[in-house]
Order: sequence, then C-alpha cells, then structure tokens
Amino acid sequence: MENNEYEIDLREIFSMLKKRWLMIFSITVIAVIASGIISFFVLVPNYEASTTMLVNYKQNQETTMTYSDMQMSQKLVNTYSQIVKSRGIAEDVIKKLDLDLTPSQVQDMLSVSGVGDTEVIQIKVKNENPQLAANIANTVADVFKKEVKSMMKVDNVSTIDTAEIPVNPVSPNKMMNIAIAGVLGMMVSVGLVFVLEFLDRTYKTPTDIERHLGLPIIGAIPDLELSKKMK
Repeated sequence: MENNEYEIDLREIFSMLKKRWLMIFSITVIAVIASGIISFFVLVPNYEASTTMLVNYKQNQETTMTYSDMQMSQKLVNTYSQIVKSRGIAEDVIKKLDLDLTPSQVQDMLSVSGVGDTEVIQIKVKNENPQLAANIANTVADVFKKEVKSMMKVDNVSTIDTAEIPVNPVSPNKMMNIAIAGVLGMMVSVGLVFVLEFLDRTYKTPTDIERHLGLPIIGAIPDLELSKKMK
C-alpha cells in the first residue's frame, strides 16, 4: 500500500513539472541569457601578473645551506610577505610608476604568498590593464628588494621570474557563470512550480476529491470539447 502511494505522488510531481515545462524552460533560458550578457558585456575582465622571488637566510651564497638555514628562510617568507603588502612599499610603487592611485588601492591589487614549504615568495597583481598589472608586479619586487636591504641590512632576496604581460583574463569565468545561472534558473523555476501548485486549492480530477475529501464519486460530467478532440 505504501509503494502505491509513493508511485502516485511521484506521478503527480512529474505531472506538475510536465504541465509547467514551458515556465521552467523560459526561466532557465532567461537566466542563462542574462548571465551571458552580464559576463560578456557588463563585467570588466581582470588580468593577473605574477613574479616570484627567492628568500635566502644566508647572505654568503658560496657556503652550504643547512636544514636550520632552510627553516629560517621559510620563516622569513612570512615576514617578507607582510613587508611586500605594507603601505610604504605601495607608496614607493605609486611614486615610481606615477600612478593616480592610493596606497590602499595598490594594496588591494596585491596578493602575496609563499609557494608551498619553500623559500619562494609569489607576488600577484590583478588589474583591468594587463600592462599595468605586469608593471606593478615587477616594480613591487624591485622596491621590496631595496627596502629589505635597507631595513634588514641584508641582501638575501633574488628574483626568479619577472612578471610578463598576461594575455587571458582570470575573471570573470564566463562559462562558469552561465552554467551556474542555468542551474539556479532551473532550481528557482522548479521551486516556483511547487509553490504555485501548493497555492492552487482547486480539485481537477475525481481522484483529487476522493483523496482529499474522502467522498465517493457518484458521477462525473465528461469534457465534451476534450472528447471531440480525442475523436
């Protein structure tokens, strides 16, 4: 008996979705089109340029580096990452490139992190202008090396890779945005179908009356127009 009730409920769900398939399809398509328009024509693409630098705890490169030296170098990576993001570095970059930006704006563009458990620092810069992103990344690296030498009285930072002008933007991810919009559009439209069906209290079939009111059906008036179409 429980299996029959489950099958009936499942059929009703499919019937609801089938009856309002046009609404589900329309909302999903509208969401996909709107996302495509916003992603391709409204959102401004951002480019990312990056440069990497090596931190060496020992200034004398000719001597052998011990495990303890490597650990100290890795700890310096965290310290140096904070220095790269400092206001002083941002101000020097603005002066050097003659930028019409505030230090906080330059800091917001910067992303600094260590590469795994190594002594390598990676500096990333995001900007709408790919040329400017590369220029800022390389200038930050140059200013940082000079600042470390002045502040720490050591010359233990060297550049591994300089930033190149990026060709492809890193954001927005247009295809991903469209796919997400399609899924959300379908979810919203299906949810709307259930809400509309829940608010609809009319009985459409003799079975609805028997199930909800518990009354036996004595007779039913056939739909003459439907009968003619079927013939």
